[in-house]
Amino acid sequence: MADQKKGILNFGLLRRVFHYAAPYKKKFIISVALAIVLAVITPIRPMLIQLTVDKYIAHSLINMVILITIIQIGLILVETALRFTFSFITAWLGQAVVRDLRVAVYKKILGLNLSQFDRTPIGTLTTRTINDIESINNIFSDGLIPIIADLLSIICVLAYMFSRDWQLTLISLIPFSIMIIATYYFKESVKRSFFRVRNAVAALNAFVQEHLTGMQVVQAFAAEEKEFGKFKKINREHRNANISAIFAYSVFFPVVEIVLALSIGLIVWWTAKEALILHKDEQGTVVAFLLCLNLLFRPLRVIADKFNVLQMGIVASERVFKILDNKDFIKESDESAYAPESVKGKISFENVSFAYNDENYVLKNINFKVNAGETVAIVGHTGSGKTTIISLLNRLYQIQKGAIKIDDIKIEDYNLDILRRNVGVVLQDVFLFSGTVMDNITLRNPDIPKDKVIEASKLIGMHDFIMRLPGGYDFNVMERGATLSLGQRQLLSFIRALLYNPAILILDEATSSVDTESEQLIQRAIATLIKGRTSIIIAHRLSTIRKANMIIVIDKGEIKEMGNHDELMEKQGYYYKLYRLQFDQKFKVA
Repeated sequence: MADQKKGILNFGLLRRVFHYAAPYKKKFIISVALAIVLAVITPIRPMLIQLTVDKYIAHSLINMVILITIIQIGLILVETALRFTFSFITAWLGQAVVRDLRVAVYKKILGLNLSQFDRTPIGTLTTRTINDIESINNIFSDGLIPIIADLLSIICVLAYMFSRDWQLTLISLIPFSIMIIATYYFKESVKRSFFRVRNAVAALNAFVQEHLTGMQVVQAFAAEEKEFGKFKKINREHRNANISAIFAYSVFFPVVEIVLALSIGLIVWWTAKEALILHKDEQGTVVAFLLCLNLLFRPLRVIADKFNVLQMGIVASERVFKILDNKDFIKESDESAYAPESVKGKISFENVSFAYNDENYVLKNINFKVNAGETVAIVGHTGSGKTTIISLLNRLYQIQKGAIKIDDIKIEDYNLDILRRNVGVVLQDVFLFSGTVMDNITLRNPDIPKDKVIEASKLIGMHDFIMRLPGGYDFNVMERGATLSLGQRQLLSFIRALLYNPAILILDEATSSVDTESEQLIQRAIATLIKGRTSIIIAHRLSTIRKANMIIVIDKGEIKEMGNHDELMEKQGYYYKLYRLQFDQKFKVA
């Protein structure tokens, strides 16, 4: 409701929107100039008609009537051309601003901390990036500039009417009190409906996005009918909001026609009375005023609607600017940021504490060092903070306390691109984009030649499998890699990591959800990947990390033990219990 109270008077937001029109200043000035020209020439036709009826038709000056008619036709053609140019330029201006804003918003979204995506539904961000920004276009094409043009036209027409006959003008405007009241209620009703529609669209986008992504879970738990019921409820609200707006339009436009008819009736009554009593010759004035009323009512029919469109555009801009003003983004270092040609891979965590919500710390005073070229494994129960540690290393989240260093340099001092280029991550849940195998391996980087991709595929042991796919490296893996098994997707992500040749490699639960055969392939691939580079491996299967230089045992966000496999087994502490528990379970299953 707070947004509604701000209404169209939030000139601060308007200034910010028009700031994006600054590069197109020339076209903006042209559109304003055209609005003024169109307003000035609007009353010329009624003036010419009044002149024709009073002076030329009454005195049978046929040549002058023909001349005025030709001028009128030329004037109509000029006005039509000007209106086309005005409409095209304002729409073009709106689309140009929309393009620039959408680029700015998407760039900002790319730089937001992951915590924002944890808290904000994807469908909501989609609505902000597409629907809300599209509404900002209406500020230009149907909003402020067209409203100014309409108001100027109304002022010019009224000026002509008052100059011609101020009494008749006042008489004809008597029904406008009804028009003002109807316009106010129409504007308020449509405004409320538009807010409902906007919120319903955001809810629909969020719901559909979430459920299409999680359709496997919906179907696996036979929740189709239940979720379908939720969808129908949200969709019903969207329909009702639109019907409410339609109802307001259905009432308003007939009221406008009634007011116009009353005004015409008053003009006829007044001029007839004047003619009978005072014997005044009012034919030309009547015809001109009737045409003027149409010129007045034409913009008045839509001006309330345009005010609502303007208001909705401003509300949408407020939502968009909330994204652009979001302070929870990854702070890039300045031009003097550390950007080495190569990274050795030494890692150190020094008294690192981290909380997702700035209150409940999920990591507490984490301290460890990994020398360049070493392999460290992190183990612990689910939810202990293992994945959080690796998410901090490439600055997906910002730490609250302590320091993380690579080669003795704080990660905040690195150029972000250089940092992330040297920290390769292979996640348990591999995300593949809709596109070819080649696109997913190279991430559509045209600078990576195909022979390098093939070489990396052979090292991982995936080349033969890829060549058996229809089209080979041009095979379309579909959205999220639906046409490939989990193990195959995992191996593709290994090729990607090897191709980018990072100095530091992170493997997050890389073998936790695959079959034995795939695990063997993955283990061979891991051996290839970690050779000669610093590696951090998170694994549930403790048998896969026995050769690690160091194993870190973490529990409830705190490091409990550190050492190699043999040392930790000798201690018979946390690691020993985890290992024995897993071994005993494996033994029982066997």
